Amino acid sequence: MIDHVTIRVSDYAKSKAFYEDALAPLGLMPLMGEEGVYHGFGDDKPFFWIAVADGQPVTAEAHVAITAPSAEAVNTFYAAAIGAGGRDNGAPGPRQHYHPHYYGAFVLDLDGNNIEAVFHGYTG
Repeated sequence: MIDHVTIRVSDYAKSKAFYEDALAPLGLMPLMGEEGVYHGFGDDKPFFWIAVADGQPVTAEAHVAITAPSAEAVNTFYAAAIGAGGRDNGAPGPRQHYHPHYYGAFVLDLDGNNIEAVFHGYTG
């Protein structure tokens, strides 16, 4: 089981604001970090981290999928992420080619990472 993941961002302040907006509909909030350097998002513990690249390559083209509590939360995530500057990479909807109850949405973050919200209990 994965405990946490970190992506390196090109603009800490803009990325933190993006993720605050995009992850809120999934019940995730900024929990801890060093302002301007790194920050961890989660519900009871941080598991999704952003960090300043600081001479390291910016993370791009990663795919991170976060579980949503409902299809409505997937829809709200998508709208919030697009509103925060993300780019569409797959509008909310069923993805039955993954499994019959899969409902997801995909947004590219400010550095081109594919951030997904997925609900596994969709019944249409």
